[in-house]
Amino acid sequence: MLSMQANLFFFEVGEWWDYAMLAVVIAVLAFLAWLAVRSKWAAIALFIVIPVLLTIFWWPTSTAGTQSAGWFAIVKQYSALFGSLSLVALQYFPKLRRNRIYLLIPPLILAINILEAVIRDFQCYGIHGADPVSGLWTWGGPWNIMNGIAGILNLLMIAGWVGIYVSKKDKHIIWADLTIWWIIGYDLWNFAYVYNCLSDRAWYSGVALLAACTIPAFMKMGRGAWIQYRAYTLTFWSAFVLTFPRFTYESRFAHDHSHNTTAMFTIALLALLFNAGLFVYHVWWIAKTKRHPLKVELYPDAFGNSKLIRDTATDEVKERIANRIGKTPEEAGFVEKVDHDIVAAK
Repeated sequence: MLSMQANLFFFEVGEWWDYAMLAVVIAVLAFLAWLAVRSKWAAIALFIVIPVLLTIFWWPTSTAGTQSAGWFAIVKQYSALFGSLSLVALQYFPKLRRNRIYLLIPPLILAINILEAVIRDFQCYGIHGADPVSGLWTWGGPWNIMNGIAGILNLLMIAGWVGIYVSKKDKHIIWADLTIWWIIGYDLWNFAYVYNCLSDRAWYSGVALLAACTIPAFMKMGRGAWIQYRAYTLTFWSAFVLTFPRFTYESRFAHDHSHNTTAMFTIALLALLFNAGLFVYHVWWIAKTKRHPLKVELYPDAFGNSKLIRDTATDEVKERIANRIGKTPEEAGFVEKVDHDIVAAK
């Protein structure tokens, strides 16, 4: 039966400390990700030492009798951890940056995670009540199908991984083809998935987790590095959920889903419409530029990426990207244009 609790459309009204804790979770996740980018020793501690200790001494028994019991949460943690370690390796082993097979790891993990969620969305269509897998309140409907389609469209727009590189300034891993618009489409889809399939976890596993990786991507410090912040924050949050599995639904900071089917339909519709529109543009851009999405970058000279590459890529990387799209670095906007008349006059 649907809840009639007082709500703010998507979530219950809750208490002020729910909102304070949301801000704390966002800030801590984003800070830890930033720290792991900047410090090799922090990365070793956060992605190797602490997970090994928790794997041996805590996680084997920590989730028994909770909503995180079973294989799903474990698989989520170690797949996220593997993805994070693969990105750390790119930072500190330069030879991997020229290995096209190795560069397939980030898009493959991203695609598999999206596909896994899409399948779960379709499965939830027929569930009305307690989810037999998670025990969470689940109310299936057309929103699951709509959002599953949105996820497929978002997955099909993953491109340009051959152009992944490490920033010359701060070791951020730059994947320029995951544009701001693609990130918005991903966030709408992912939030709709968490909201419709994981219900009462959506406050933290949806709002907080997505904000922690998206806010840096909109800031100068993290522009182009969304994949790194997404992988790192997901790893940290998955570890936290395994360590403190009752936090999201039994602690005083739990913040409930509104159980409002109109809200579920609305967010799924937004995700579908946005990703459908972006997909149409994506196909049009491929046709216009004649760039192969599996072989070259699609958007190195669009959506502000020229400046991003100009500011963060080495001269060698700029040359490679420009060559792949049939331009010179100057034509692509990767270097400051030189006024040859002025040079000649001098």
